[in-house]
Amino acid sequence: MALARVQNFAISLDGYGTGEGQSADAHFGHAGDRLHQWMFATRWWDAGGSGGVDDAFVQQHDPGIGAEIMGAGKWGHPGWQDDADWKGAWGPNPPFHTPVFVLTHHTRAPIEMEGGTTFHFLDASPAEALAVAREAADGKDVRIGGGPTVVNEFLAAGLVDHLHVVVVPILLGRGVRLWDGLEGLEKDYRVEATSSPSNVTHVTFTRVAS
Repeated sequence: MALARVQNFAISLDGYGTGEGQSADAHFGHAGDRLHQWMFATRWWDAGGSGGVDDAFVQQHDPGIGAEIMGAGKWGHPGWQDDADWKGAWGPNPPFHTPVFVLTHHTRAPIEMEGGTTFHFLDASPAEALAVAREAADGKDVRIGGGPTVVNEFLAAGLVDHLHVVVVPILLGRGVRLWDGLEGLEKDYRVEATSSPSNVTHVTFTRVAS
């Protein structure tokens, strides 16, 4: 069966996947771009960037993905539901290029964007959303894109087959944490860690066959 994957999900040392104070002008709140600077330095992001360890991991973001699931906070910002013309925080040609299923209580008609991305809006449980996304993925993997609340909920439901977390050596102190309520999660996975010269640590969780 196709996998449910989390790729390149960055968190701080204290476990925050986004900062506090998210807005239209601050998509990651007070964290700014500090959780993702390691990615911006890679060849995947910029042709003149590094081709090292970080690039090797981030290059796994797209291959084999047929659909994405994300939360309303990753798609937009607090209050987006009050703007009928809002089309998300990712510009006219979002970097997903697949059907994207946005989990929200504020559903609306699908929005077709450039480059093959169409946003669909679901008020559904993780299991229900994954079933819909798998059908749309047509045999390919489904990426659980975030934010931290969505990834946490899919992990808690036992629905994630492969998890790639990038631990960035900063302390945010506030925001939304990834790991809350997931005590003992590691028992169901083979866990490997790879350090990078950029000072981030790539931690992968691969589900152990039962």
